[in-house]
Amino acid sequence: MADRYEKEIPVRTVRREGGAPWKGKYDICILGAGISGTSAALEAAALGRKVVLVDGLPALGGQAVNSIIGTFCGLFSNGPSRFQLTHGIADGILKDLGAKGALHHNVGPMTTVVYYDEVALARWVEKKVLEAGITPLLGATLRNVVWEGRRIAELEFATRYGDVRVAADGFVDASGDAALAFMAGLPCREPDVPLYGTQMVVLENIDEAHVPKRDAFDKRLRDKADQYGLARKAGVVFYSPGRGTAVMNLTHVETPLEPFAASRNALIGRDEADKVVGFMRAEYPELFKSARLRSYGLPGIRQTRWIVGSHQIKVDEVREGKRFADAVARTSWPIELHDRPEGYVWETFGDDHIHYVPLRAMTPPDCDNLVAAGRCIDGDAAALSSVRVMGPCIAMGAAAAHALDLAGKGSVHKLDGAALRERLKHNVG
Repeated sequence: MADRYEKEIPVRTVRREGGAPWKGKYDICILGAGISGTSAALEAAALGRKVVLVDGLPALGGQAVNSIIGTFCGLFSNGPSRFQLTHGIADGILKDLGAKGALHHNVGPMTTVVYYDEVALARWVEKKVLEAGITPLLGATLRNVVWEGRRIAELEFATRYGDVRVAADGFVDASGDAALAFMAGLPCREPDVPLYGTQMVVLENIDEAHVPKRDAFDKRLRDKADQYGLARKAGVVFYSPGRGTAVMNLTHVETPLEPFAASRNALIGRDEADKVVGFMRAEYPELFKSARLRSYGLPGIRQTRWIVGSHQIKVDEVREGKRFADAVARTSWPIELHDRPEGYVWETFGDDHIHYVPLRAMTPPDCDNLVAAGRCIDGDAAALSSVRVMGPCIAMGAAAAHALDLAGKGSVHKLDGAALRERLKHNVG
């Protein structure tokens, strides 16, 4: 018979005895494989550094892919003469996904938002990481940080395959929740009130001919949210022309750092998303008559825990567009503070406005070889809400890689500032 075994497959019996950890030594270790961590990894690899990219998920891409955020915000300046503010891997993403028809530029009266296909972005990240020779370590949970003086020497991870110890000269905390800094015992900040995340959901096969006007949709959502049990009365649906999809950002879900509550709220978030789908189907039957639910994202998290940096960005510095001497990233994105269940603060800026992120907001003062990147840098809650979007996060990842490269075995607090500015001038102007 064709399916008959010709020989017995050899099997051995094993028992865990002590469990010596797997070990690796790298130039730069990056915790968090979202957009800022990916940017840091690819920049560091391009500099010739040996890089390991670690994430607790069994996949790369972080929230950009796995929470189906669906939009690149903060990449462009405001107004009619808008231009691209962040380059680096952003150029490759725009070029390559654009060539595949996996992008749509939604140019509004003030902001420019780039919609993307999360599947295409996932494959782009995966291929680039492999091509760059970066070592991925996925499904790894940080359990301990080993110090040597003012330097982090090693990280210890738990994986389903056993423990792993990673030594490196420099580290990037791109975890989103300041997990590395927190586990290292460094001071961190947490808000005393909830800052809400979102549960994204994607419907496909919609009838694009019946997409409602934004103003009319906003009014209907405000008027009927209570009828459908929706907590959030202001939100956005992203429609990409020609794709027949609707990515819905219409929920507010608390994102606690306590593990049992976080796990429970992940399930509650999907219930909230189901209510949104019910609202959309009932109120816009022609738009969704043939639609099917394609996927729920993982919980979308905006602001939870962040580092205490050498400088805290203040909201007044954002409003005035303060240009720091050690600026490494820039954006024009509004203050977007999700501090209430029913809505959020949306404070826009003028056509010529740009605000900046200084390296000092990314560097804990008590550690010489750690740089934070992404939404866990230091700012007050309102300031952070305006720089945690993907455009400046890409720039921060690049800055972290270059700062650690320049610092080498020295301190990121004493690197050559002029050399760093020269390397990053395409991202700060």
